[in-house]
Amino acid sequence: MRRIHRQLCLLASLVLVIHAVPIKEPADKDEATAEYYLKSFYNLKDVKTVFQRRASPLTEKMKEMQRFFGINVTGTLDKETMEVMKKPRCGVPDVAAYSTFGGRPKWQTNKLTYRIENYTPDMSEAEVDDSIKRALQVWADVTPLTFTRLYSGTADIMISFGTKYHGDAYPFDGPQRILAHAFAPSPGIGGDAHFDDDEIFTFRSARGVVLFLVAAHEFGHSLGLSHSNVPGALMFPTYSFTNPLSFSLPSDDIRGIQSLYGPNRGRTPIQPDPKLPTTPDVCDPNLILDAVTTLRGETMFFKDSFFWRSYPGRGVEQLPIKSFWPNVTDNIDAAYENSVQDKVFFFKGKQVWAFNGNNVEPGYPKTLGHFDLPSFREKVSAAIHNKKSGKTLLFVDKMFYSYDEKAKKMDIGYPKRVEDRFPGVTGEVTAAHLYKGNIYLYSGTKMFEFRSNSKKLLRVLKNNYFLPCLSGLNKTWNAAGYKTTL
Repeated sequence: MRRIHRQLCLLASLVLVIHAVPIKEPADKDEATAEYYLKSFYNLKDVKTVFQRRASPLTEKMKEMQRFFGINVTGTLDKETMEVMKKPRCGVPDVAAYSTFGGRPKWQTNKLTYRIENYTPDMSEAEVDDSIKRALQVWADVTPLTFTRLYSGTADIMISFGTKYHGDAYPFDGPQRILAHAFAPSPGIGGDAHFDDDEIFTFRSARGVVLFLVAAHEFGHSLGLSHSNVPGALMFPTYSFTNPLSFSLPSDDIRGIQSLYGPNRGRTPIQPDPKLPTTPDVCDPNLILDAVTTLRGETMFFKDSFFWRSYPGRGVEQLPIKSFWPNVTDNIDAAYENSVQDKVFFFKGKQVWAFNGNNVEPGYPKTLGHFDLPSFREKVSAAIHNKKSGKTLLFVDKMFYSYDEKAKKMDIGYPKRVEDRFPGVTGEVTAAHLYKGNIYLYSGTKMFEFRSNSKKLLRVLKNNYFLPCLSGLNKTWNAAGYKTTL
């Protein structure tokens, strides 16, 4: 009876469903992929027109999609847009800010039930149970809602894992594209959440898709929230890893869910931030970077709680630091890569972290004493490692040290004045990195380019030289926000 009732209610629920009508995805070409994406998530109707024709439905929907993700609004299928379209995500049409579905559907009771109908083989049943319970508790903590588990019968929120055609009119598409979907509050199928078992779900590891994070997002839909275009919000459409042990619901999501159900008056009132951390603007002429480092062929530029990642031929994207390195604090002081050890080091105050990819090395964080620095030094403002010499230069104020990575000790005769070895740099070095055999030292809003062997000054550049100022670039923290491993 449950399945029959679901199908009878399906037509009445179509305006509330968060997954677009299934569309057979065309062949491999980028334009076909883009058309499929716009039909799935932006209500593009069948059209017979070329992509570049001005004012065509394809062009207008492309612009709508680009505006939502905060990328350059060109109306054309450029590389940045294509990268967004290829990222794994929730199967919901995209709308702006925190948002509720049309008609503001919500449950008429605060006492809701849920039932886990089956399990994924990727995790133990206990891990699935815990992930689902904690994902629901995310919303219960900030509202009057309570969730009681049922082990038989029909619950308000029926939870299941399936692949391809799995019992509703919205088949999954295999690994990596749509991770899950859920239905807004309504009779029958309303509130139910389905997870694509072609994905690799994990309990806490970044090497897969963390079930807790996906479930918490989907249950937002089950309760009446649609997607948000606010960077960092749980209800942002694309998946981004966050350490589930330190997860807290962002203020945009709190405001959204409380607009439907009100606050949880039985708890200490939660005062959501009026806004999320300000996203740094690469076009800001007064921008001063916190740190720069290379990492496995990419270059990372850090500012506040975000970083830009640049890879030759792939453009630039902006992400929260914690989406890659959840164990590192924001506003880091310095960073450098030791490619021989395949490690990247981050400095903050008197502490230093070492990572292999996303994974923190055992025994870290350590103090600056690990680098044989004097105990009175409060921080390192920039760092750079030369693979050929095996030396790491550590900049402190207007001085710098030379650390021998092999001998594990500071070279004799240091510290030295920066200006003596790098003529022209009279201020504090705030960031540094090596690129194509040249040393780049950042000081204030300027960047100084030196030959690494002769220390000859070649050019003085703006410090965003490697980060071209493109309209919308500063907003693209999650334009490719699904990357969980390096």
